[in-house]
Amino acid sequence: MRKKAFGLALVVLFGALIRFINLSTPAELVFDEVYYVNGAQDYLKAGVEIDGAKPEFVVHPPVGKWAIAAGIKIFGDNSFGWRFSAALIGTISIVIIFLVARRLFHSYLLALLAAALTAIDGLHIVMSRTALLDIFLMFFILLGFLLMLYERHLLAAIVLGLALGTKWSALYFIAAIFIYLIVVRKKIPWSYAALIPLTYFLSWSGWFLSDKGWSRNFSSNPIISWLHYHREMLNFHTGLTTEHSYQANPWNWLILGRPTSFFYATPKTCGQANCSQEILAMGTPMIWWSGVFALAITAGYYFYRRERAALLILIGVAANYLPWFFFQKRTMFYFYSIAFQPFLILAIVYVVAKAFEEPGKSRSHRAYFLLWSTLVVLSFLYFMPLFVGGVLPYDSWYARMWFPSWI
Repeated sequence: MRKKAFGLALVVLFGALIRFINLSTPAELVFDEVYYVNGAQDYLKAGVEIDGAKPEFVVHPPVGKWAIAAGIKIFGDNSFGWRFSAALIGTISIVIIFLVARRLFHSYLLALLAAALTAIDGLHIVMSRTALLDIFLMFFILLGFLLMLYERHLLAAIVLGLALGTKWSALYFIAAIFIYLIVVRKKIPWSYAALIPLTYFLSWSGWFLSDKGWSRNFSSNPIISWLHYHREMLNFHTGLTTEHSYQANPWNWLILGRPTSFFYATPKTCGQANCSQEILAMGTPMIWWSGVFALAITAGYYFYRRERAALLILIGVAANYLPWFFFQKRTMFYFYSIAFQPFLILAIVYVVAKAFEEPGKSRSHRAYFLLWSTLVVLSFLYFMPLFVGGVLPYDSWYARMWFPSWI
């Protein structure tokens, strides 16, 4: 037992070091941090988001920004404080996926593999090191999934309510869980139907307790004002078609067609005339490209054997990925895929588990697994400077731009 705990501790410690070392670099806000850090600062000052002294219209619920605010409250209004909560949640999620995999596959080694792949996935690292909402969305979805696996439905409903209170896109996963429990498990999820909306409603307490929130005085009835706010949020999300240089269609997310550059600079600290420093929200290529094949194999196993683990993994990917295909005109980004990234990891682990089940082939499969693992680690090490904002000679940076769409 102690040896097993030690193995997990090493993986988590490694993941934590990657996520926390130089977390304050760069010192300025990157990409959409400007919106969410500003919102967190407003929450600490006024309980709602404001623009100067005026109410500010925002398009995402409060939970993720309150989480960012907690880091600012503890460590100050600086780049480390902005990102602390994301790094902490990202590190904890390594433990959560270990527990999920242990529950699904009943294997310590397979669970450790899931944790290790999460620890070294580039997209997970970048999202853990930036003050955006999506790492919190992923965390609540994954934790809610774990609690559902353990039949802790009351707690699962509360956690999924927090996911919805972070980003509305959690609604698709919540709907999928409803359908799964009703159709497959033959359970009517009353706790979900009651506690998810209640948790979401309570997440807006700051808005209700203040008279400074946007639309707060739309009606003398605060509920009507709140519903009006939500109608305007829905109009924004369904009508968002602004062109962006790093927008990416869901068709190319799995193959890393257009990663999102969060930050780029040209410092003079690499010992050469031309230097590059970038934070590129991109999954570790060998993990994600392996995940494409793993998803196909997992789907095949489900249709052939109807295994519960395969079904749950496919639900997790489908619910957090496929809905985006119905909004082709909307501005979308690859980093949204962090919501289904844990289930992509689980699909890879599922395929590894099946490979070692085949009798008489364990030796050859062990060799293939060792080769694949080596390629995954080398891929991670090669691209790691792009995940943590490392400074590289321009030629070294450019060598990592394997496709024109990565620039």
